Amino acid sequence: MAEKHTGHATGEPMEPLSAVARHGSCGATVVTLRGEIDVLTAPALSERLDTVTRASHLDLVLDLRPVAFIDCAGLGVLCRARNRVLARQGRLRLVAGDAAFLRVLHVTGLRDVFDVDPELPRPAGGAR
Repeated sequence: MAEKHTGHATGEPMEPLSAVARHGSCGATVVTLRGEIDVLTAPALSERLDTVTRASHLDLVLDLRPVAFIDCAGLGVLCRARNRVLARQGRLRLVAGDAAFLRVLHVTGLRDVFDVDPELPRPAGGAR
């Protein structure tokens, strides 16, 4: 995922897409995505998420708040990850609050397919 390309909105060079996985305090595996998820970066991201989604009963949270752009290839990656998690009796949640992204989910009919929250899940027990 090291390719650099220009941003869709600005034409400026974008940072490469990055996906950082960690075990969240909420008990879930949190993968924070940064950059753009498009036809150029989707294959590498899909490969990365395939590795993460190998486990059974996975509670996976994809934090999309730092994502600057997502196209249909990126939506396909999210759908693939969701299908893999559900097939292994797991759970997938998206963290996103960007109105444009939420509109894309609505227009494509995916809004009701994904659990979408504006913030990361709170730690077990409600502690901050």
